[in-house]
Amino acid sequence: MVVAGDRGVQYPSVVLVTGASRFLGGYLVSRLAQDPGIDRVIAVDSRSPTKDMLRRMGRAEFVRADIRNPLIGKVLRGAGVDTVVHASTLVKPPKSGSRTAMKDMNILGAMQLFAACQKSPDVRKVVVRSTTAVYGSSAKDPAKFSEEMSARRPPSGSYARDSIEIEGYARGQGRRRPDLAVTLLRMAPPIGPNLHGSMSRYLRSPVVPTILGRDARMQLLHEEDALAALERATLAGPAGTFNVAGDGVVTLSQAIRRAGGVEVPVPFPLLGTLGRVLPGAGTRGVTREQLDYFHFGCGVDTTRMRTELGFDPRRSTLQALDDMLAGSASRPIVSRDWVRSVESTVQQLVGVGEGAR
Repeated sequence: MVVAGDRGVQYPSVVLVTGASRFLGGYLVSRLAQDPGIDRVIAVDSRSPTKDMLRRMGRAEFVRADIRNPLIGKVLRGAGVDTVVHASTLVKPPKSGSRTAMKDMNILGAMQLFAACQKSPDVRKVVVRSTTAVYGSSAKDPAKFSEEMSARRPPSGSYARDSIEIEGYARGQGRRRPDLAVTLLRMAPPIGPNLHGSMSRYLRSPVVPTILGRDARMQLLHEEDALAALERATLAGPAGTFNVAGDGVVTLSQAIRRAGGVEVPVPFPLLGTLGRVLPGAGTRGVTREQLDYFHFGCGVDTTRMRTELGFDPRRSTLQALDDMLAGSASRPIVSRDWVRSVESTVQQLVGVGEGAR
């Protein structure tokens, strides 16, 4: 290994990335493979990436393997892996599976991977892609969560609970091996023109059912910034836990107006049911964490991200939202240009009124 010049952190020589068939894992492999300072990049997943993704990976080596299998330890030792990036945590159960299958893949997979890392003498750094969903979403939440805080109310969603457990295993690994640097990136919901998850479908829907009497404050992360943060943590990031999110917040109603959709407020208990009945509504596939998020939202303090991780997102929350909407193929019911012109006019009027007072 060589030492990175800016923070005295050891530059990786052989990197293994899990979840390589998905967007973040696959594109991270592509970025790392283009770095001449890295000798080898090993992409791991239980299913093969698309042909286009394999082409993007370039010189990276793809290994089709299930991290729940002890054979992952042989992969680590055989290749002399010194840096592991765990980005394969499932957000929702697989199409042909259940919650039990999701927990099995998330928890047992992380336990087996971390156990293999702990036993391998070559591994010196583990980077875990986590989520701000670990903070939950409730009426008791502060305006911003710092990394030392925990959820005011235990999260009810499967993804959040799994992520909390995975973080615990990762920290335990770091305590058992003080020479192993463990970096946890708690990422705000990632969005962008290339991510087509349930959150994007919901915000892009022409008819958007929302929770009556609530207007969640959302803090988002552009897909490119999510990749850049993972790359930064892999190459030169220190150990620790870091919130990763774009600047500023956007309310759910503001996001819907910018998308040109029609907001339909409904009581919270009926959101899932009516969302499936209303024509054009995009609540199908929305997870429990996302329902809570659309109820109360979640804001995080990103000071440590800038001062310690040394990472500064290129796009704010609002810019990430606009970039996602610009890449949407759906036709809005109300023109986004019209919505923005009205917002600009209102802001100018408010500014004039405040100045007059």
